[in-house]
Amino acid sequence: MEHFPLNQIGETDGASVPGQPSLYERDFYQWIQQTAGAIKAKAFDQVDWDNVIEEIESMGRSERRELKSRLIVLLEHLLKLHHWASEREHNDRGWRNTIIEQRRQIHLVLDDSPSLRAALTDIYPDAYQQAREDVLLKSQLPESAISSTPLYGVAEALSSQNPLN
Repeated sequence: MEHFPLNQIGETDGASVPGQPSLYERDFYQWIQQTAGAIKAKAFDQVDWDNVIEEIESMGRSERRELKSRLIVLLEHLLKLHHWASEREHNDRGWRNTIIEQRRQIHLVLDDSPSLRAALTDIYPDAYQQAREDVLLKSQLPESAISSTPLYGVAEALSSQNPLN
């Protein structure tokens, strides 16, 4: 990892020059390197704490967003497999492969961040609705073809033993 001298942190960040963007805004990578260097050197007074906090919070949102995105794709393909009969013969294998891969990726996210397991029950209803809407748009099936209430819960959707696949 490349580190910049601590004396460059204050000089190059541009924060003290009115009207100029800060280093965080100009060169994110350099900002990361300088911030890491300042923290390692315990030069806490030279750390841009507001942006550090923003980035840490953003990382948490990103993990949750990835989980939800993967859950939407998983549910979409489960719904296609279950409801889109006219395309099943041509797409069955691809849909099943996507289901397997999304389950794997969801489990990897949860292995890295176990506390996100609790978020699954919170995001599941919205993820299901988004997956349902996507399938209805892509398949042009009538609204009544796919229940607005999930056919299975989170554990069943994530299980390779799900009877619907």
